[in-house]
Formats: sequence, C-alpha cells, structure tokens
Amino acid sequence: MRVFVTGASGSIGSVVVPELIAAGHEVLGLVRSDAAATAVTAAGGTPLRGDLTDLDSLRAGAAQADGVINLAFSNDWNNLEAGIDEEARAVQTLAGALAGSGKPFVHAGLTPMMPGHTSTEDDPDTTDGPVGGRGHTSQMVLTLADQGIRSSVVRLPRSVHQRGSQYGFCSVLIAAAQKTGVSAYVGDGTQRWPAVNRLDAATLFRIALEDAAPGTVLHAVADEGDTMRTLAEAIGGVLAVPVESVASERFGVIGRVFALDMPSSSALTRERFGWQPTHPSLIDDLAAGGYPALG
Repeated sequence: MRVFVTGASGSIGSVVVPELIAAGHEVLGLVRSDAAATAVTAAGGTPLRGDLTDLDSLRAGAAQADGVINLAFSNDWNNLEAGIDEEARAVQTLAGALAGSGKPFVHAGLTPMMPGHTSTEDDPDTTDGPVGGRGHTSQMVLTLADQGIRSSVVRLPRSVHQRGSQYGFCSVLIAAAQKTGVSAYVGDGTQRWPAVNRLDAATLFRIALEDAAPGTVLHAVADEGDTMRTLAEAIGGVLAVPVESVASERFGVIGRVFALDMPSSSALTRERFGWQPTHPSLIDDLAAGGYPALG
C-alpha cells in the first residue's frame, strides 16, 4: 500500500520508512527541509514538504495514501505544551481526512505509568502529569475506530535507542554526563525505565499498519524496566565519570518524569502479533559506548 508517514526523517521515521519499503509498500514522507527530503528519497520514499502545523500538507498526504503512520512530535521540552497541542491538531486533521475510508491510521503513543505495577496494553493511557496531553491524543486516536478508520496506537517506551545514535531519555543522561562530568540519576535510582531498539519498534509499526484491528493498542517494549541507577552506572562506566544521585529539578521539566517508576510489558503484543525483539538491549547499547557528542 502507499503509506503517508509524518516524521519520516526523524529518529523513528528514518527506520520505519525503509522497513515499509522492504516489505513492498510505497512511502510518502512528510519532511520540513531539503536535507530531510534527500534522506527520504535516498531511503526509497517520496518526500512531501510540510510539517504538523501545515494542516493542508497533512490533508494532502492522507488523501494520496492508503494508510497513515503518525510519528512526528516536536520533542521540544522547553515548549512541551505547544508540542502536545500541535500533535492533537494534527491528529484531528488526519482523522478528518481519513473518516469513513476504512484505511489504517497508526499513531505513536507512550507506554502508560501505572503506580504499583507493570503497565500492559490493557491499561489506560496516562492523562495527567507533564505529558498527560499526549495520553489524551492517543485515546482520541483509538476512538477513531467509530469513524470508519482502522486506528491503532503503538505505545513507545521513553528510551527508544540504537547504538551510536539514539538513546531516548538516556540521551539526556549522556548529554548531562558529558557536560558536567557526573553521570546522574534521580532520587534513589530504583525507578524503572522500559526500552526498545528502534529497529524492533519499526517492525511493530509495520505490523500495526498491516494487521492491527480498529482500536488496538500495541506495546513496543523489549526491556520491561532497567533502573535509572543501572543506566547511569552504564553511562558513567563508559565515560569514566562518577555516578551520583541528584534532585529531579536538575533535569528541568523532564525531571518530573525521570522521578517516576514506569515499567511496561509487551506480552500481549507478542502473543497477538508474533512480534519478537531481536536487536541489542538498551544496556548493551549503552555499554558499547561510542556516544555522539550530545551536550
């Protein structure tokens, strides 16, 4: 099928696009720059200029496609609320373009934080806290099944990684350690972070596009939960810097999320779709070193 992918040259999109093309799909990728257009073209896709704020480009992309995968998000932690609002408007626009078509719409959400237990696909989205608005958007996507759209949400953990390039939340820890000479964790460091290699995540987005029933939640989780202290120790070992506890405020707004325990499971996704992560774990990627200069 012809698939419209937002965020096509981003950290997830840049691996989803070749995954789709290798499976025989065509890709129309939303891009904001000449460099992004070149990257999408090199991967075998067709670029469409625009961004999440250009609602006409979203409508045009959806109209030309047999399905949509929405991966774009600003990731500007200094303007988080604006990014969440931007995402919600984009989803509403794409939904309007797809209503009644029966076409698949796959949205990138976040694994929920469920105090006291490991979250599963059956748990509701987190709709409070700094990123709670993104949970509301994911809930909206699931309701699109009632509008004749084969909508699904692939929930991503906070650490989507690949050795030498991407580390998700751990990129913030690496950058801070590079800058300050201390590998820090928040509080006692026992809070757990789930993770997935971005190549394994790309496979699951393709599976959702091809096979997920309307209103389905999938979890792209390979590692259910490494403690923040363990992650900081791995980074400190590579950079040869001390490992210390700090207050959550050291990391700004995102520090409030860092302080939370957020383990997550993908057992139901693996059972229902046969998805099996095969690429290196987050700990393996951190221990391998070769970090880019992120600070």
